[in-house]
Formats: sequence, C-alpha cells, structure tokens
Amino acid sequence: MMKNNNQFNRRRFLKNSLLAAGGIFIAPLIESCSDDFTENGNAPDDLKNGGFESGVASFDPSATGIIIWTRYSKGMDAEITWEISKNSNFSEVVRRGQANATAVNDFTVAVDVQNISSNTKYYYRFYNNKTKEASVTGETLTLPSKSDAVNEVKMAVVSCSNFPAGLFNVYGAIAKSEADVVVHLGDYIYEYAPGQYGTNPYTNQLGRAHQPAKEILNLSDYRERYRQYRGDKNLQLLHQKKPFICVWDDHEFANDTYKSGAENHQPNEGDFQARKMAAFQAYSEYIPLKTGKDMRIYRSFNFGNIVSLYMMDTRVIARDKQMEYSDYVDNAGNFNQVQFKTDFLSTSRKLIGSEQMSWLSSQINGDTAKWKVLGQQILMTKMMVPAELLMLLNQILAEIKQHGSAQPATMQALQNTITQLIIIKTRYKQQDPTLTPQEIARITTTLPYNLDAWDGYFMEREQLYSVLSGKNVVVLAGDTHNAWLGKLTDAQGKFIGTELACSSVSSPGLEGYLGITSDPAKAIELAQAFSLLIDDLDYANLYKRGYLHVKFTSGSSVAEWRFVDNIISDTYNTTTEKTYTIS
Repeated sequence: MMKNNNQFNRRRFLKNSLLAAGGIFIAPLIESCSDDFTENGNAPDDLKNGGFESGVASFDPSATGIIIWTRYSKGMDAEITWEISKNSNFSEVVRRGQANATAVNDFTVAVDVQNISSNTKYYYRFYNNKTKEASVTGETLTLPSKSDAVNEVKMAVVSCSNFPAGLFNVYGAIAKSEADVVVHLGDYIYEYAPGQYGTNPYTNQLGRAHQPAKEILNLSDYRERYRQYRGDKNLQLLHQKKPFICVWDDHEFANDTYKSGAENHQPNEGDFQARKMAAFQAYSEYIPLKTGKDMRIYRSFNFGNIVSLYMMDTRVIARDKQMEYSDYVDNAGNFNQVQFKTDFLSTSRKLIGSEQMSWLSSQINGDTAKWKVLGQQILMTKMMVPAELLMLLNQILAEIKQHGSAQPATMQALQNTITQLIIIKTRYKQQDPTLTPQEIARITTTLPYNLDAWDGYFMEREQLYSVLSGKNVVVLAGDTHNAWLGKLTDAQGKFIGTELACSSVSSPGLEGYLGITSDPAKAIELAQAFSLLIDDLDYANLYKRGYLHVKFTSGSSVAEWRFVDNIISDTYNTTTEKTYTIS
C-alpha cells in the first residue's frame, strides 16, 4: 500500500490556507508512488464504466514519469486504485497503487508516477475496488531522454477556450491529430457570469451558459466552473488521448490579472489575494503540476536532444499593473506623449521578474538542445501600429461598448485609413522619393497595439532578448484569440527568434471586438493591412478558431496554423491555412 501524502485533515487544510494567504501557495499535494505495486495482478474482472464523470487526464510528462489525474464524481470519500500499463487491456501493468479521493481536493486524484521507461506510450485507468466503478482508459507517453534516438517532436499549441462562445471542436481536432503533446498556454476557463463575455446567440441553444450562473469568486465557484469545462466531450477526449503541459493566463483568475489585482476584480468582490488563492487551489486540483510548495509555475521539459521547452509565467508572479492609453489622455483629448514615453521605457516595470529571468538565463545558457522553445501567454513581437489606425480601432471599440455597434462613418473612416496607409507604406518600401514628410509621419508614428502584451513591458523584453540572443529560439504565444507569425527583434534591430501565436479554441477574436464577425472579408483585409503596416509581423488571421501544430526536427521547425470551419455544430472540418518553416 502506498503512502498517502494527501490526508489533509480540516485543521491542516486551514493551516495551509493561512500559509497561502500569507503569500506562500500550498498546492494540493500530488500523490507520490514510492510504495505502489509493480506486479501484475488483481483488478476485478467485473469493472464497469462509471463514477468518473470528468474523465481522465495526464500532465507534465518527463523522461521518467507522468502525472495521471481523475475525479471521483460520487461526492464521497473513496479509495481509488490506479494502474499504468504498456497495453490497453492492462495485461502488462507496470505500476499500480491506491490514492484517496476526498472533499479536501474536490475528490480529484493526481498521482505522480515515476521510474517508468522513457519515450514510451502508456495506458492508465482508475477504479473503485469496492463498487467496481472504473474510468475510461487514458493514453499518455513519457518524453525521450537524451540517449533516446528521436527524429521529431510534434506539439499542438492551444489557448483560450470560452465555454459559452461555442463548441470545443478545436480540442476534438487536436485529439485526432498526430501531435505527441498538447501545450496549453492558458485561459483554460473563463471567470465571467452568464450573459457576459463570450455569450452569443448560439450559447443557450447549445446548452453552454456558464455554471455557476455568476462570476466566479471563491473556491467553490472555481471548482464548479472547472467541472463544467471538464464535462465537455471534446476536452475530455483530448485529455484522454494526449498529455498536457500547461500554464495559466489571466482568466483562470480574472481578466487582465497582474500580481496585486485584475481589471475584472472590483472592490465589492472581496479581497483579491483571497480570490487569487482560491483560483490557484482549484487550478492545481484540476491541472496538477509539480511546482513545489509555492506558485512558481515556470518549469522546463526536455524532449531528447531536439527541444527544450520552457513554460513561463507572464501573468501572476511578478507582473506590474498594465499601462492604459486612457490614463494619458486629458479631458480635452490630448495625449501626454512625454509621460507615456517615460513610463513605457521605465526599467522598473516588470512582467516576469528578476527571479524567473535568472532561472531562464541559467537554464538556457547550459542547454544543448537544438531548439529552445518558450511556452508563454502573450505576444512578444513588437506590434507597433500607425497611431491613427490604433486610435480608430479604439474608437470603434468604444462605440460598440456604448451603442452596441460602431457608427457607419467610423467604419468607413477605418476603411479609408487602411487603404491610404497601405498605399503610403507600399510606396515607402519602394523608396518612393515623392513621399511627403506628412505621409511618412503617418506610417512611422506608431504606438503599441496591446499594452497587456510584452509591448507594455519594453525594457524587460530587451533584457529577455539579451538572454535569448543566439540561442535558436522559438516563442509560442496565445491570449489574443487570433493567429500571428512574427519575428522578434531587439531595439537595435537584431533578430532574436521567431514567434508562433495560436488562435483560440472558441473565444472571439478581433473580428468579434470590431463587430465584423459576419463579414470575414473585412477581417482578412485588416489582417493583410497589419502584416504590411507592422514591420515585425509576417502573418495574421483575425477571425478563425484553431490551433498551432509544430513539428521540430534536428534540421527544422515546421509550423502549421490549423483552423476548424465552425464552433456551432458537432460536424466540422479542419484545414491548414498557413505553413511556415524555420531552418
């Protein structure tokens, strides 16, 4: 019988909660398997499927182990047996043990199975020996070690699954794909109440209104929201078929989270730190990670000699509050450019913080893998947009917020501005000597597209670039709900690496914000304009839902942006719109 490291009594749980409130996050302990059984044996012959309505999942694969997960859904304490086998009929069980499902962890069970073979596919299951209830069989794998001969590593990169916004067909598409692992870059859940962000005319008819029926604020709320999302058949299937490597973004807590607050947390919603710790607790119950006894979620994964994957936290640990353009505009509409530039270039503004930066630097400097890959949440590419275009986009957003739709005159102004700027930028690239200073100013007077992204933390990005320089870097990003391909360049214009950014599972992209969902032609035109007007941007898709598939070999990385054709029907098609090779 294995040691049970998860027997939290009520007093110990309260003690740990108090420690967490003091700034040290005590995650629910993952079961170790030091004393489990390794012999084949005595699973009951009459197991029947049931009792595990949230399915199964696996997380954080390594060359020596994997975390396997389930939830006992009967709402009562139970001893659960787990097994991991080299075949699907469990005639080659390599590890077996018991774990306790209790109310302390919302009846979730997470087991860190260690000392198994590298680069190997495994099958796993859970069952209640007393009731004969069994989970579905999960499939997972261990990563290749440095000594394993591996030709390629295939990742599916995904983010931003909003339950009311539509069906999780993207997850279903990944489940059927050739990807080895799923890299989830956050916004796994959303915190909003029914009728808020993500809700659309299809939400209710698809049965996808958020539960609980309110904005989630406390531990019970967050747990119920995770249970709702994990009840989705496509997400369940993907978890059953492939291991996940995850980081959180903001919506696992609240919109635009930073270290001491969030845009979507108001004073009348209680203490933000208490809310943050409740969100941490629920996250670690449903997405178990080996992060030690605090909230440092950043960690690394080695895929043989081909890829080192560094999962980063750009959201919670160190992020200073985001800058906002509205803070620099006076009542007369004048923009305080001097103060904005001072704050924008401040060396004191942090996103990942000195400790995470030092960790990454020490890790990556000794890294011998061909590809150094950063899995993180937000766009790193410099998205410097002509100021007049950015102001128009913001005006449209304001009109939609106030009136429900943008004014026709404003949309026409956007159309005219895009056309004019494209003509000027094309002439500029052709070194047209007839361009006037005023015309040149229109395309060279630029502002960052999104201050919540790395663009809002300019100096720390430069510091990061000095760490990454010359390291054969690929950066993965999510967050925006749109697909992007960008080149990373420092302040001197030196090439640092390539950024591959995935679209969303269901969350609406820029087309939703601008009210042009029903007119893809406008979204396509805007994407083409962005690709021309933003110097470091090479590709954008601003209206489709999908994921990113990346195949790494010793010679190249091949990225494919794959999209589903709808998120309102169980019947869908998946297509690849863009392929890009990095040699």
